[in-house]
Amino acid sequence: MPMARPLRIEYAGAVYHATARGNERRAIFRDAKDCEKFLAGLGDICQRFDVVIHGYVLMRNHYHLLMETPRPNLARAMHYLNATYTGYFNRRHRRIGHLLQGRYKAFLIEKDRYLLAVSRYIHLNPVRAGITDKPEGYQWSSYPEYIGRSKKRGWLACEWILGQYAKQRTEARRLYRTFVEEGIGASGNPFQRLAGGLILGSESFVEEIKEKVSVERHHDIPETKFLTDSVSCEDIIAAVAERFGVNEREITGGGTRNNRARRICFYLARRLTQMSNGEIGERFGVGYSAVSKAYLSIRRDLQGDRKLRTAVKDLEQALAPRIS
Repeated sequence: MPMARPLRIEYAGAVYHATARGNERRAIFRDAKDCEKFLAGLGDICQRFDVVIHGYVLMRNHYHLLMETPRPNLARAMHYLNATYTGYFNRRHRRIGHLLQGRYKAFLIEKDRYLLAVSRYIHLNPVRAGITDKPEGYQWSSYPEYIGRSKKRGWLACEWILGQYAKQRTEARRLYRTFVEEGIGASGNPFQRLAGGLILGSESFVEEIKEKVSVERHHDIPETKFLTDSVSCEDIIAAVAERFGVNEREITGGGTRNNRARRICFYLARRLTQMSNGEIGERFGVGYSAVSKAYLSIRRDLQGDRKLRTAVKDLEQALAPRIS
């Protein structure tokens, strides 16, 4: 069965965490020469495609990149990088066939909010793998350069991340090192918060992406379900009725009976669709102010009712899954 095609969202200034793994989890870097060749390829795409590399780590059978595209050309840059490295690797090691397992993955990142966390995550990869106790002990990572322990590669862009800590380079390096080392042994993984299996960012960032790109729903590309406004009031009513064991007419007909289920429908319609309060109210036969009051009421209830929070979270996941 063919693999589903991944969705590629490209726009000027996009920031990504890109990763690819060796076919059948086999090694894609066998020695230092392979690693140096791949790093030369990173420098090449910076020059050819105007890509900005904020960080990287090369593991034995996979790699992680933190990259920014001032021009909307992620796919072209990644195709060039992977194709040229695969050609080199196959020639050098006298092999044929695919080097990488399927297509690379690329997750959009909200730069101001998550780039620091993702940089720490990838720089700690060798520590989590048990290769080294300290991240600076691993040569094939951008971390040693970040803290001034290795020769600077002209194409690596450390400025933005270090600039979040201090203007003076020595102090910025010290503070960044502290930040990264504080993550050793911690259980947090920023990618547990992926929206739609695709975007790492706040709700406002996710909505901004939805508005920025034009995506048509495609059954072979699962992420398009998340990025298109595919949830309707009818979907919400049916799901809420089933969850709370009520008749749909008891929700749509108004009155006081099962009022909470009705208010939850208002709340979810606000959260999961592009409908305004007025449009939601028109569907349920009430004014826009009633929708607003119901939304705020459910928000208050959620803070103090754990059972309700679980139910509403389950409904959101079922209607518009945000975690891959």
